[in-house]
Amino acid sequence: MILRTWLAGTLLVLSGAATVGVAGPPAEHQGPAERPFSLVARRYTFSPARLEVFEGDLVRIELRTADIAHSFTVDDYRISKRVSPGQVVTFEFRAERPGTFRFYCELKAEDGCRQMHGDLVVKPVP
Repeated sequence: MILRTWLAGTLLVLSGAATVGVAGPPAEHQGPAERPFSLVARRYTFSPARLEVFEGDLVRIELRTADIAHSFTVDDYRISKRVSPGQVVTFEFRAERPGTFRFYCELKAEDGCRQMHGDLVVKPVP
């Protein structure tokens, strides 16, 4: 089991996938879990651009910027966090509703900021 988990993680890293989080439904869902993410905002992308969790999970995000000030905004979850260069902003929220929710940078420091977006995917509990 440990080897298979390690191999799956290695394959994810080697494939260069831009998704972080729950790779697929577990054989037996153990209930809500804590899901930590490290998210980097830079001209004009988020890395990773897709976060996957299960409904009920506690999502903890460490937000950093690699260049100018950016924000992480999810309208449906009423989240808007701003990060400045050299800072780390850590916050958490409960993934209460299943669905795909767009996150984006709401700052308009540069035109490219309007195109920064990603997806928070909250999977229903199996």
